[in-house]
Amino acid sequence: MADKDRTPHYEKGSLSLIGAIALGTGVMIGAGIFALTGQMAEMTGRLFPFAFLAAAAIVAFSAYSYIKISSTYPSAGGIGMYLQKAYGSTLPTAFHALLMYFSMVIAQSFLARTFGSYTLELFELGERGLFVPLLGVCLLLAAFLINLSANKLIETVASVLGIIKIGGIVVFGVAGVFVADSLEMGGGEAATTPTPTVTGFLGATALGILAFKGFTTITNSGSELKNPKRNLGRAIMISIALCVVIYALVGFAVASNLSLAEIIETQDYSLAAAARPALGEAAVGFTVILAMLATAGGIIASVFAVSRMLAMLTEMKLVPHRHFHMPGSLQKHTLVYTIVFGLVLTIFFDLSRIAALGIIFYLIMDIAIHWGVVRHLRESVGANRIIPSIAILLDAIVLLGFIWVKATSDPLVLIVAGAVMVTILLGEWLFLARRRPPKDNEHSHHQ
Repeated sequence: MADKDRTPHYEKGSLSLIGAIALGTGVMIGAGIFALTGQMAEMTGRLFPFAFLAAAAIVAFSAYSYIKISSTYPSAGGIGMYLQKAYGSTLPTAFHALLMYFSMVIAQSFLARTFGSYTLELFELGERGLFVPLLGVCLLLAAFLINLSANKLIETVASVLGIIKIGGIVVFGVAGVFVADSLEMGGGEAATTPTPTVTGFLGATALGILAFKGFTTITNSGSELKNPKRNLGRAIMISIALCVVIYALVGFAVASNLSLAEIIETQDYSLAAAARPALGEAAVGFTVILAMLATAGGIIASVFAVSRMLAMLTEMKLVPHRHFHMPGSLQKHTLVYTIVFGLVLTIFFDLSRIAALGIIFYLIMDIAIHWGVVRHLRESVGANRIIPSIAILLDAIVLLGFIWVKATSDPLVLIVAGAVMVTILLGEWLFLARRRPPKDNEHSHHQ
């Protein structure tokens, strides 16, 4: 009985198509539009709305590989299982799967701090440096308690918050654009605003990809989704399409109502700041509540997916696991680890550094997925070689642009990213060297 309690439990057919779309858009919209707008403007000036569109184009190429693999091998392990199909139970699989895991944990911390930044616009609590992480920690703990419950509650909460959020953001975007037409906007910019450069635009595009990467959480629900072979691809493409429309609308509304200098100055809560000149103080309250709901929904959806991914990696014996005398299933244990990592990041890192770590890890993992399709899985999943190859090239270009921007503005974040990757690589090498993998899993891609 104890052994049975240690295995993860997945409810087949417990997620609907709409539920999967809500999970995907919940993560995407929560992370993307509320906190990235100002950071992207800081990198590329007034071209930031186009960086969102460039990111959408790159993600559309990326989505092809995920749709092809997830339709052929629907799995609750998502990315971990896809990497194993391509590379076997090897170090590349474990390393890249953990990069994806940590990029998802980073996304949760990003959402948590965004929640804190917006909430402080509603309540005058004082010192931002103290209350932003404190509010983020409270939200992560609430998400933990909700995720201890059943799938149905998680799906219901994420769906309701997703509908409110999307409706509210569309209202904000339309009203913001409509009112902006009657205002005198776009006066002289401050001398400190950035001049667009190629590397700046590439860096902003990389951040924009972070705003869309939530679509990958849908792949983690593969074994729980109704009719996954048909619905996984549909859920991914609908989520991306919805976000393109919403981001374009909101980006234009923010650009219409704030000068570039103001967008950069209020980068952690730019939507609330944009609501003020356009629609008055009442709209600030509306926007803040919207952001609070959006980030809360995003964290609930993300924690749901990422704890399941870690459970699957543990089942595949690709990562070490300790119970620490905790009761309950493996899935509950991975939920605890996920929240603990998220709390540490939320307390110690600011928004721009959390975003930088997330995008570096994600793009490296993404390149590994596409290379796996081109090199090992092309025939078994029925993929065209050209589209994943283009995705690799586009990922590499924006990653190099982003690294260049960070090397000149915040080299510490690159040192931290490098140190974390070296630690993961060494730790996994030692773990896998001790545990001789079964022969039949070693080269699964040759079968």
